[in-house]
Amino acid sequence: MAAKKKKAKKAKKATRRPAKKAAKRGGRKAKPVELIISKSRTKRAVDCKVASDFYAALDAHVRDILAKAEDRAGANRRATLRPQDL
Repeated sequence: MAAKKKKAKKAKKATRRPAKKAAKRGGRKAKPVELIISKSRTKRAVDCKVASDFYAALDAHVRDILAKAEDRAGANRRATLRPQDL
């Protein structure tokens, strides 16, 4: 019985395909920045259609708001963001 299992394993190993090699590219692209906002939640929050480039603009606006809030909290010698920082 053990001999049959060994033969079956060898047969499976022999049928594996070699891994595909990555295509060579001229330059490396930077990884896209992960969105802070959720696309699905944004769609559910509005009653109209949402353009694909809207998400990047909304994300940039949110990041700008957060940066300003962080600066304001730092100016007040706090390490915690509070609602009044918005």
